[in-house]
Amino acid sequence: MSESLDILIFGAHADDAEIGMGATIAKHTKSGLKVGLCDLTYAEMSSNGTVETRIEEAKRAASILGVKVRTNLGLPDRGLFATQANIERITQEIRKYKPRIVFAPYWQDRHPDHVACSGLVQEAVFNAKLRKYLPDSEPVNVEQMYFYFINDVYEADLMVDVTDCYDEKIAALSAYRSQFITGQGTVATPLNQGYIERVEARDRVLGQKRLLTYAEGFVSKLPLVVDRFV
Repeated sequence: MSESLDILIFGAHADDAEIGMGATIAKHTKSGLKVGLCDLTYAEMSSNGTVETRIEEAKRAASILGVKVRTNLGLPDRGLFATQANIERITQEIRKYKPRIVFAPYWQDRHPDHVACSGLVQEAVFNAKLRKYLPDSEPVNVEQMYFYFINDVYEADLMVDVTDCYDEKIAALSAYRSQFITGQGTVATPLNQGYIERVEARDRVLGQKRLLTYAEGFVSKLPLVVDRFV
């Protein structure tokens, strides 16, 4: 039986979560929370790197961020369609780890797989609580779902001050050498043309809104609840 997680983060590809919320992951694991990552695909359509290379890079990044578990569902890259089989796989992952909080990519992004991942995870979070859906596994009611930004940034509902954990984010992204660093045999892509620097600039700009050095932004479809304002 798998150990329950506090937080489970889904991405279409290894490196999606690190781009959007790598420092937030590090901040929560450092505080003792149990965080898991689930990549839906092996990113086999990537212009650079092999599946084997990307698996090893994902392991290194997960170790840097201190996550409890990293899994890969092996769904087809560029084939994340809203099929019953895909939704069931993700639902079972949620029921396996019973997270209190789930994160997924924001539902608007220039990469179609990020958009598809967002929709699939939303379907799975809803289905996970239904007693009569896949009745052989125990229902799980996720307390809260948040969305993180990858390529395209929209207005955030909340931000996390990640100044003290930003070095871990850069280190985790740098673990993906096949994606973000040019070398012999690589082809030019937006990812290896200063992408990490642009992510850092984005997180600086967001932080500036609250006079923070670095921040990562998130969206919630549900209103955020506070006991009182002061």
